[in-house]
Amino acid sequence: MKKQYILGLFLLCGGLFSCSSGVKNQANFDVIPLPQEVQATSEGDFVLNNHTVIAYPKGNEVMKRNAEFLAEYIKEQTGKTIQLTEETPSSDAIVLALGLDNANEEAYRLEVSKQQITITGATEAGVFYGIQTLRKAMPVAEGDVNFPSTVVNDYPRFAYRGAHLDVSRHFFSTDSIKRFIDMLALHNINRFHWHLTDDQGWRIEIKKHPKLTEIGSVREGTIQGRNSGECDSKPYGGFYTQEEAKDIVKYAQERHITVIPEIDLPGHMLAAITVYPELGCTGGPYKVWTRWGISDDVLCAGNDKTLDFIDDVLEEVVEIFPSEYIHVGGDECPKVRWKSCPKCQARIKQLGLKADNKHTAEEKLQSFIIHHAEKFLNGKGRQMIGWDETLEGGLAPNATVMSWRGIEGGIEAAKQKHDAIMTPTAFMYFDYYQTIDTTNEPLAIGGYVPVEKVYSFEPVHESLTPEEAKHIIGVQANLWTEYIPTFRQVEYMELPRMAALAEVQWTMPEKKNYDAFLQRLVRLIPIYDKEAYNYAKHVFNVKAEYLPDTKNNVLNVVLSTIDDAPVYYTLDGTEPTASSAQYTDTLKISQSCVLKAVVVRSAGVSPVLKENITLNKASMKPVTMLQPINEKYKFGGENTLIDGLEGTRNYRTGRWIAFYKNDMEAVVDLQKETSISKAWIRAYVEMGEEILDLRKFAVAVSTDGKTYKEIKSEAYPAAKKEDKNGIFTHELTFDPVNVRYVKFMAQPEYSIPAWHGGKGRPAFIFVDEIGLE
Repeated sequence: MKKQYILGLFLLCGGLFSCSSGVKNQANFDVIPLPQEVQATSEGDFVLNNHTVIAYPKGNEVMKRNAEFLAEYIKEQTGKTIQLTEETPSSDAIVLALGLDNANEEAYRLEVSKQQITITGATEAGVFYGIQTLRKAMPVAEGDVNFPSTVVNDYPRFAYRGAHLDVSRHFFSTDSIKRFIDMLALHNINRFHWHLTDDQGWRIEIKKHPKLTEIGSVREGTIQGRNSGECDSKPYGGFYTQEEAKDIVKYAQERHITVIPEIDLPGHMLAAITVYPELGCTGGPYKVWTRWGISDDVLCAGNDKTLDFIDDVLEEVVEIFPSEYIHVGGDECPKVRWKSCPKCQARIKQLGLKADNKHTAEEKLQSFIIHHAEKFLNGKGRQMIGWDETLEGGLAPNATVMSWRGIEGGIEAAKQKHDAIMTPTAFMYFDYYQTIDTTNEPLAIGGYVPVEKVYSFEPVHESLTPEEAKHIIGVQANLWTEYIPTFRQVEYMELPRMAALAEVQWTMPEKKNYDAFLQRLVRLIPIYDKEAYNYAKHVFNVKAEYLPDTKNNVLNVVLSTIDDAPVYYTLDGTEPTASSAQYTDTLKISQSCVLKAVVVRSAGVSPVLKENITLNKASMKPVTMLQPINEKYKFGGENTLIDGLEGTRNYRTGRWIAFYKNDMEAVVDLQKETSISKAWIRAYVEMGEEILDLRKFAVAVSTDGKTYKEIKSEAYPAAKKEDKNGIFTHELTFDPVNVRYVKFMAQPEYSIPAWHGGKGRPAFIFVDEIGLE
């Protein structure tokens, strides 16, 4: 797409960019998700005007509803009221039809000629997705719309295209749930995973057990801040009646979306055992949890009443939700209570469960519970989905695995010939931060998943054979709501990441291109504005790339914007304006400074990009690693240590690198003999994540890069329970010495102390900057 055309698109946008009257209303099929095939033809352009009608097959109520949706979209975006008809006019018509010969039931063909637009689907769902493409091709502007002569042949890559919403930690009204479903429809998402029960609240009416919602839906208060230990005293609750849930199901079905309910078991059941303490191992008393995390109190696997309770709940769930899949959780179930529970141990003995080199007897006991739930669901003609922990102890015979702790669970399931849905935290957790600048963001659970990271995800791993790859049936993004109290914040966390998700789910990987995607996103934003969605705007701010040049000893800074709008910057910490220096080419930073930059558009000035760049004698010098960086947290690699950029209290942003099961050994080449008398290293500590502080820091020097002499070291005590998390700088001072090569050595904790839940395991160390003076 040409640059001048992109700028034209920005003129059409609502909230972020200025509007311009008199702009020709031209449709463009460069939409999100990108169709599999778009071909320009010479059939003549179609003009949507006041005479246009929408035709649908006579007597087909689903197609009639599709036609109504299209009319609604046209009204919203152009102001035109379009009439529906069961007849097929010869001109001035958008014709919706069935009969496309395609094995993919969601496939469609969209043809634009001078006389009409025809959308032909393999099924009604296929027609609906053709309508979404037509909707997104239309500009948001009053008046006639010119559709270029085009043929679109399209179908989704994955059959399962999901989005998850947790309503247990925070509850959202039925109107909000319907709004969420509308967001899914806009992005061609066809599965709504509804997380209905957890430790913090039971949200679905079960008529046989009314106390689940009478008591289990209300907690006494809610923890404030992140892990503060302080709760407010405001009762918090809410639940959906079965009639409300059925109404949601119908609303979703009309939009060709299947609602998949989740009843999380046998862990995350504190709300249920608060109501029925006999279903817990200790007998209680219990309380609906007012804090986040994982409770040790779970369903008692040795109690026959537990099995009856599971059956009772699932019996009513399958009556409410007609989906093929029912999700039964299976995640984060501590086995602490089971190990000491006489009933659970008796069940283990009764079943003859034995620990082996892969699984404990208690893990196999969880498998027994999951198998029981699956057998019940299979008896009702349904299939089970579980989180990847359901692999532990042996997978239930027909189960589908939702892989969240990484992609490994999905790979393992596929190799076992089980279907899998990829939803790894590193790419698909939308409760994670979207930007490095977390201080100006609403409180989130942590992590870092920007739009670009979502877009980069490839669900089918190269290690899978073509036959195994068929078992990767889909992709899903998850939104857990510990720190998301309002639906406006749900929107903020979902959008525009949901647009990136849509292309991962729908578009073939060889057609994906992030820069082109951002250009397509410009066309989608006016619809977000029209719907008044509270979307995040980070991708429209100044983007900075920091590229250490160790040959010339400078930090190259490349600034850019989505639309090539002018960027203005300062290096002295003052606030940039349109009167500041305008960015034209790469900035070459060779001394410490405070970089600030803004993009200036006719609609206003963006938020300020701010970066403290702090350089020392090791900065921008060649660095060589003598021991490996942990692959999972390698990010920018060894140059992270000398780039002058300090990491924040978020170790997933790419500003930190990790070492695990080996020391950090980094050699800095100062390129000439240099006098030094101090060395330091910055470490990040998050003990709950098994990221501990250093046990030793040492510095050795050399003049030839071959023979090193240690000049200073310091050992540190093992971590104590009362130690604080945070960022710590370890310094070593010594008599001045002239050297060229400096070796930094940092030793992790190879055996986590006994007081810690990870006792005996090796700990991570996370490091960002090393320094010399």
